[in-house]
Amino acid sequence: MFDFLNLIRWKNLLMLVLVQLLIKYALLEPFGVQTSLNSLEITLLILATICIAAAGNIINDINDIETDFINKPDKIIVGESISEKVAYNLFIILNVAGVGIGFYLSQAIGRSGFFSIFVIISVLLYVYATYLKRTLLIGNIIISALVALSIIIVGIFEILPATSASNQQTQFVFFKVILDYALFAFSINLLREIVKDIEDIDGDYKAEMNTLPIAIGRERAKNVISILNFFPLIAIVLYTISNLYKQPVAVGYFLLFIIGPLLYTCIKTFSATNKKDFHHLSNMYKIIMLFGMLSLLLYKFVILK
Repeated sequence: MFDFLNLIRWKNLLMLVLVQLLIKYALLEPFGVQTSLNSLEITLLILATICIAAAGNIINDINDIETDFINKPDKIIVGESISEKVAYNLFIILNVAGVGIGFYLSQAIGRSGFFSIFVIISVLLYVYATYLKRTLLIGNIIISALVALSIIIVGIFEILPATSASNQQTQFVFFKVILDYALFAFSINLLREIVKDIEDIDGDYKAEMNTLPIAIGRERAKNVISILNFFPLIAIVLYTISNLYKQPVAVGYFLLFIIGPLLYTCIKTFSATNKKDFHHLSNMYKIIMLFGMLSLLLYKFVILK
């Protein structure tokens, strides 16, 4: 069971569950926003999302067997504790379950067209694992966009069907907040994906992938990360100044748990030289992502503009 949980990246899935629940119960409901999903339906949306995400993690591991023998030989699951055949079967079962639940949910809320979102996510995760991750930056961008979409999908299912002429302005304000968090998730995940490519350069090179560090070299790729780090940092600083300056609790949280760690990663990137350093940076981005999502709990203290 523990090997299966590691195979589907249970910690990442828990973060996905957390952010979707926070959007529903910490952002939308406390402000009386008109929503479409009841408790059962939001549970189904979360279940569909994590099933498809888990399937994506499995197919990714199946296609990474060769590189994992070099990059992380002590963490290999497929081909060791779980056979490749079993992994494929799990991939199919989880995908069918996720897409099937998505179909049912789309019908239940009277928006059958929303079903296509689950199909698109499922297909893109497969194409990413089998092809796109080997291409220069495209794979990094696609997987980061899918992470952002896992946040936006709550707004799509909760806010859009409940929007009318009378509440359009309020609905738009909260959908924009969700988009802001999705953009944050996209930018942080993109940085983490590139850092992971630098960390895994040896195995990726043997597998003939064309990641950024392989295309331009480890040192130049590190310089790219050093520059890109400042974009989310500056954006969050400006967001804090323009939206939260009258809320000392929120300002303190952002400074201590988001801006501070981001500034640390900016500095640490310059001195990173080995696999251990880049692995540490990858973990830092994950922590920043977590605290960024937890900031949704602060919105009851913030006056939305």
